[in-house]
Amino acid sequence: MKIIGYVLIIIAFGRFLAELFERLGYPGIVGEITAGLILGYVLTGVPASDMNLLAEFGIFFLMISAGLEITPEELHIGGKKALPVYLVTLGVMLLLTLPLTNYRIGTGNVLAAAILAVASAPIVVRLKRFFGESYLHVALSYAIISEVAILILVYVLANFKGAGSPLELTVIIVKQALFIGGVLYINYKIGIQHKVWLITQLRKLRSDEAVFGLFMVFAATLGFISEEVGMHFTIGGFLAGLLLHSDLVGTKQYERLETILSGVTSGIFAPIFFAWRGMNFRAEITLMVIYGFFVAYSVRFLLTVILEWDGNPLSSLAKATGLVSFGILGLLVADLGNSYGVLTGQLYSITAFTSVAGIFLSATIGRALTAVKRD
Repeated sequence: MKIIGYVLIIIAFGRFLAELFERLGYPGIVGEITAGLILGYVLTGVPASDMNLLAEFGIFFLMISAGLEITPEELHIGGKKALPVYLVTLGVMLLLTLPLTNYRIGTGNVLAAAILAVASAPIVVRLKRFFGESYLHVALSYAIISEVAILILVYVLANFKGAGSPLELTVIIVKQALFIGGVLYINYKIGIQHKVWLITQLRKLRSDEAVFGLFMVFAATLGFISEEVGMHFTIGGFLAGLLLHSDLVGTKQYERLETILSGVTSGIFAPIFFAWRGMNFRAEITLMVIYGFFVAYSVRFLLTVILEWDGNPLSSLAKATGLVSFGILGLLVADLGNSYGVLTGQLYSITAFTSVAGIFLSATIGRALTAVKRD
């Protein structure tokens, strides 16, 4: 069977289970991951290189969509609440990994802790019905902070293992900081001095396809630069989405862009990405791995409830559900970390299993909380 046949099967089955899970009250993303887990045992001979390329397009579009969901101002405000929670969570998760490495801190512990502290922006958006629209920006800010941090970290750790000297590593980190800081500064200056001109120029584009095409050139350029400075190319996609928010390009142009992007992402590339990650799930499931997942999830959930307690038990639990969504990006980073030799053995299995199982558990808790609210 040629690649197009596999792609059609994956999209069709992924969308079928997504619809089924939506009707059961779960986010469609859970169905897409389930489709991948099932197809991993059914489909054989899938061209890995071709599917990896398509899956990378999937995470690229998902990160663009995540960037479009929030403005820099909202990220700044939400980040003030989310960043302390993330840093505390990261520290606690680092402590939880120590018994697995004989209480020695290494690159594996750091990356594993980042995976166990991550939340997925696309999943947060899908789960917003469970924890409330008013808290979306804080949960989304946490997810964005944790996702950007983990994608930078995996490449920094890879460069650390391959760097010839501390100076080389320092140069890489400085280039990454200058790139992100420079892009955000340019966005700030354009928003102040050239916003009206930019909106006027975009209005001259007569078709939605032209707006989408111009945006994709911009996103691809930032993605290419991201790779050149030693980061994952999806960081560039996220920055592109974050920069071209409705406040900068105008509501009409934003809606034109979002309409096409949403269809391409949700209809084609997201199902491929989530299903392919599920098909590649190869973690060894042992009692220790399952125990590690429940410990990590329980500690993180209770910690988040305490840190975000607002006096209302139901509301606080709902907030924790959004912030403790883990995410399939953690599985991607676990695979990358494993291939780079940063994650090995139980650390890989626990982080990979937690990335998948955490989504299912958060969705189940969110669904239960929604039912309680209705009653």
